[in-house]
Amino acid sequence: MNSPTAANMLPVPIDDEGTPVSVKIRERLAAARRRFHANDNIAEFIEPGELEKLLDEVEVKMQGVLDSLVIDTDGDHNTNDTARRVAKMYLNEVFKGRYVDQPPITEFPNAEHLNELMIVGPLTVRSACSHHFCPVIGKIWIGVMPNEHTNVIGLSKYARLVDWIMGRPQIQEEAVVQLADLIMEKTQPDGLAIVMEASHFCMSWRGVRDTDSRMINSVMRGVFLKDSALRREFLSLMPRKN
Repeated sequence: MNSPTAANMLPVPIDDEGTPVSVKIRERLAAARRRFHANDNIAEFIEPGELEKLLDEVEVKMQGVLDSLVIDTDGDHNTNDTARRVAKMYLNEVFKGRYVDQPPITEFPNAEHLNELMIVGPLTVRSACSHHFCPVIGKIWIGVMPNEHTNVIGLSKYARLVDWIMGRPQIQEEAVVQLADLIMEKTQPDGLAIVMEASHFCMSWRGVRDTDSRMINSVMRGVFLKDSALRREFLSLMPRKN
């Protein structure tokens, strides 16, 4: 009887066709030692075609949730396709900022050596809290103090960056820090100021059901931290509704 050769002793590749796509993405994240918290972007670990498969997987899991809520989705025409709609909403809309690459941002040199305070806002914020997945709706104001080396980006690009960061399950305090880090990296200004004011449906729709409360927080970087007069100027010029 012939002894087995090295070739036929090699392990047979395992067919992973039956492996859920979420498991494959998790394995890539684990191999790269990258975290995947609710407000992290994981686009670089999703291969072409996998987002549609992930949508299918979320639909199946969402149907299980509806079944456990004892909703007759077969007999109820209003919820017959709800699982698919919710899956598309989460992956393609409200949490899109987790699954797609950063929007392209064209940067220009500060040819005119602009060095005066610039304020952008209010920009609309649409997000969801990480705790209950309830909507967070509000406004954000961004103040930039450029220098001659600052990269200049178009006004609409600030809105795109806000939408990308906020399009994830967020905690407001962490969201403004993520946005500040991103804008500082892109523009390299002398200073950056961000103020966010938002209503949290986890307080108005559930819990204490206080419909009038707002959360306001800020992040100050560079000269805005050191120069109280500049900080006051930004806050006084920040266009606010009456």
